[in-house]
Amino acid sequence: MSALHADDGVDVIEVLGIRAHGHHGVLPDERLRGQPFIADIRLGVDTSAAARDDDLTKTVNYADVAQMTHAEISGEPVDLIETLAQRIADRCLAFPGVLIVEVVIHKPQAPVGVPADDIVIRILRRRVT
Repeated sequence: MSALHADDGVDVIEVLGIRAHGHHGVLPDERLRGQPFIADIRLGVDTSAAARDDDLTKTVNYADVAQMTHAEISGEPVDLIETLAQRIADRCLAFPGVLIVEVVIHKPQAPVGVPADDIVIRILRRRVT
């Protein structure tokens, strides 16, 4: 379930299921072996000028968002997926035109000691003006 919707007064660009191998976590084995992470990114933007002029430079290039997210997941390890989500949110908000971002990080193989399908952090951040 998404926290960011088009009825929030913005258009929404979604880049879902970005997969990468990362070494995030507090346990030594997580840092050594790593594990898969999946990110879903929802960007609140105004796409009207881009649509009117059919001009990519007036919107957010979702390929850039996907590549940046992949680089963050596979890059420098952090202890918490909350930190990873915040890093990605900060970088998304640096794209011109992004007013709101929702970042969802999935850690499906998180070592929680019991059978579980997924561990998820979902954050919503707004551009500070």
